[in-house]
Amino acid sequence: MTTVAVVGGGISGLVAAYRLRQRLGPDARIVVIEESERCGGKLRTVPLAGGPVDVGAEAFIERRPEVPELLAELGLSDQVEHPSAARPLIWAGGRLHPLPTGTLMGIPAGSASLAGLVDAPTLAQIDAEPSRPLSWDRSADVSVAALVGDRFGDQVVRRSVDPLLGGVYSGLSDTAGVRATVPALAAALDAGADSLTEAVRRALPPPSDAPVFGTLRGGYGILLDALRHAAAAEFHSGATAGGLRRAADRWSVDPVGEVDGVILAVPADRAAALLADAVPTAAVHAADIPLASSVVVALALPKEAALPDNSGILVATGEDLAAKAFTLSFRKWPHLGAREVALARASFGRFGDAAIVDADDEQLVTLARADLATVCGVRDRPVAAFVQRWHGGLPQYRAGHLGVVAALESAIAAVDGIEIAGAMLHGVGVPACVASATGAATRLAERVAG
Repeated sequence: MTTVAVVGGGISGLVAAYRLRQRLGPDARIVVIEESERCGGKLRTVPLAGGPVDVGAEAFIERRPEVPELLAELGLSDQVEHPSAARPLIWAGGRLHPLPTGTLMGIPAGSASLAGLVDAPTLAQIDAEPSRPLSWDRSADVSVAALVGDRFGDQVVRRSVDPLLGGVYSGLSDTAGVRATVPALAAALDAGADSLTEAVRRALPPPSDAPVFGTLRGGYGILLDALRHAAAAEFHSGATAGGLRRAADRWSVDPVGEVDGVILAVPADRAAALLADAVPTAAVHAADIPLASSVVVALALPKEAALPDNSGILVATGEDLAAKAFTLSFRKWPHLGAREVALARASFGRFGDAAIVDADDEQLVTLARADLATVCGVRDRPVAAFVQRWHGGLPQYRAGHLGVVAALESAIAAVDGIEIAGAMLHGVGVPACVASATGAATRLAERVAG
């Protein structure tokens, strides 16, 4: 009997187990080892005020094919919901502003989109940018802050770019490399764009009426349950994997024992620890990918709470708030707007600022309410609340990240019977994790079956 171990029961591990079942057939033994008591990793759906609410990732990019195709395979396409037309806001300079349009991850293609958000000297710097010589090294990488700050000024970085990058990576543009976090921009610069303004114009996607994002009516929990069922795997929850080593032409990993192959679908620090003896070169590279921690505070407020008619509020760097963002879920998602409460989420924590993650639940709910009162004037007491901490939840794609990943994957590829998958590699979103897990499972199935 072919036996394969998947270490990690998050979305990457569950997709890997499902793909292995598809490729190895019903007789293979597929074992999933998950350190926590629940599967799903950074995806979690909880009941709150009478219905399901996601307290991890809540959406996926609809224009990427991975999640829609996976949902279709699992018979869940009818669960897809799309956002309303409500737009986000940015809290900067102590007041609310509309989220700029016509930007690439907050990087503008001209000054008009940031009028009102940044000051007049910054607008003039944006206008003058195309006339300045641009130095861009096609063989190197830089942080988004270094590039945008030099060309457009610090206000653009802190008020427009940081809020968007913080929402995706729980980091700042200082710790975000251009090539990994804004690849379309890097491609435009590599192709010869002679200014940052021109590069953004080239990199912006064409206008489209198609929805950018989707979510699941019943929350991501229904996808996790469907994957567990379809994988028909042996699940070891609350078990710590260890002792990974090559055993003749097989592998051994505790607590399973000998297996024909292994997929590591865990965060970078866990991957580094597991690989330390088995593939030490790969372990070094995995350890070079730092992680950020964050907290989501889900609030069910009275329906009459006077929240703005917007999908959310992003917070600029340097503001006198603890939260980095609010999602006004009942405005953003029509199916949640039909509920009898006003659902909102507050997000806390950025890379290098992990202390807030360990604050107690009451303190975090109090901070969320205080910040919501500051930005919206809303002081209603929540009907219900749920606090979800994500320790080491998001890898940081620093300058040079693609080189680190290439070296890590090269070291793994040189060793037979082991693969890696997950958010630390080629994208932190669910579609990227699905793609990573599918690739790892396909490669491993070909090896163990051949």
